[in-house]
Amino acid sequence: MAGGGIVEGGGTRAHLYEGRTTSFVTIACIVAASGGLIFGYDIGISGGVTSMDDFLVKFFPVVEHHKNQSTKDQDYCKYDNQKLTAFTSSLYLAGLVASFGASFVTRRFGRRPSILFGGFSFLIGAALNAAAVNLPMLILGRIMLGVGVGFGNQAVPLYLSEMAPAKLRGGLNIMFQLAITIGILAANLINYGTAKIKPWGWRLSLGLAAVPAALMFVGGLFLPETPNSLIERGHLEKGRALLVKVRGTTNVDAEFEDMVDASKKANEVKHPFRNILKKRNRPQLVMATFLPFFQQLTGINAIMFYAPVLFKTIGFGGDASLYSAVITGAVNVLATFISIFTVDRLGRRVLFLEAGVQMFIAQVVIGIILGEKFGGSKQLSKGFAVFVVIVICIYVAGFAWSWGPLGWLVPSEIFPLETRSAGQKTKNIPIEEMINVWRKHWFWKQIIPATDLYNGDEKSDWQFPSKEFAENQTVQLSGSGFNKEHI
Repeated sequence: MAGGGIVEGGGTRAHLYEGRTTSFVTIACIVAASGGLIFGYDIGISGGVTSMDDFLVKFFPVVEHHKNQSTKDQDYCKYDNQKLTAFTSSLYLAGLVASFGASFVTRRFGRRPSILFGGFSFLIGAALNAAAVNLPMLILGRIMLGVGVGFGNQAVPLYLSEMAPAKLRGGLNIMFQLAITIGILAANLINYGTAKIKPWGWRLSLGLAAVPAALMFVGGLFLPETPNSLIERGHLEKGRALLVKVRGTTNVDAEFEDMVDASKKANEVKHPFRNILKKRNRPQLVMATFLPFFQQLTGINAIMFYAPVLFKTIGFGGDASLYSAVITGAVNVLATFISIFTVDRLGRRVLFLEAGVQMFIAQVVIGIILGEKFGGSKQLSKGFAVFVVIVICIYVAGFAWSWGPLGWLVPSEIFPLETRSAGQKTKNIPIEEMINVWRKHWFWKQIIPATDLYNGDEKSDWQFPSKEFAENQTVQLSGSGFNKEHI
């Protein structure tokens, strides 16, 4: 994990947690992770559709005209169009706004209702896009897709983190990112086929988004709520019974008691968005803000969204560009499996650092090639074009085993229960005890207090203990695995 030095163990009662990875929790996580299909499918499908002439003629004739011009000075601006930008960006803007409503629903009513609403909204959006007769209808469909993505992306990673046992939480949570990559690959394959269906192939591409949406909605009907959510909303007996079923053992006292303790603190906070801004939550807020921020700044959406357009622009024909996009999509899926099998062994931080260097080098190489060999009167040779595809695959692979899955995983892990829904815990750390990781970190321990002094008043904040007070608490803290050196 970024930030350096976060310990990979050391909760107060983690060693008392018992249980195994039951078929019940595995199936529940698979169904929930299918929510990632809707996001991945949209990323993959939109880029391919915007490269289809029939779609452009219908909604963006100016772009179609520029696209088919032979003048070399149009290489970098053929797709520069405000209406097309509105089409592509409306989903992400809607998703951003919807995530705030999703946080409220997720906390007040549970994780499952958010998953259901996300699937239903995406289903409506797919129908509107497939039947669109004008640009407003097309954009309205994109907005509904964005609402579905906002709810799904907020609730699903959180659901997975709470259902999975601590020792396997990383791998199971990354199934969400795996579903995203599968959605992208499926979309690329569908675009490759529908591009040959004139003149309505684009409608089929957009309409098939209903398939992952239906999987998410119907699957959500059979999902249980998470034990954390049930306990947080006062259903203690139901939460304990589900925890027993999920862990496959009746000896869940330690984990259940930690959930109840965390729930008491959570229920004392009426306004998690206000509470999340307080000093004691600053480390989690910084990480949960900057990780998704830099995940997007890696440029992966531009690569995956515009892959067919990019490959077509640098010299591949229509079929070849879609085929190249399929290749990058396949690399994305396969590399995600590497993350699944290594994240709980190597830890989050190792993957972040290695892949960051790999992706940076790949982007520099791509930038140099395109800057020196492409644009104006220059065209890429076939050899350079193939090399660009290879380097893009190296870049995509690095993202797929690091920033892609971990950008969803880490923010869903690091918050205490009281602000967890607003913030959307790590390796082998029960999420109820994640606060202790921050207390041990070489930098964040200066901000996080060594003991809980929260009095339940949402307007008050944690107070820094004096050294004398901390020394007096040594005996009490030693039971939690801490000593004066951690203060």
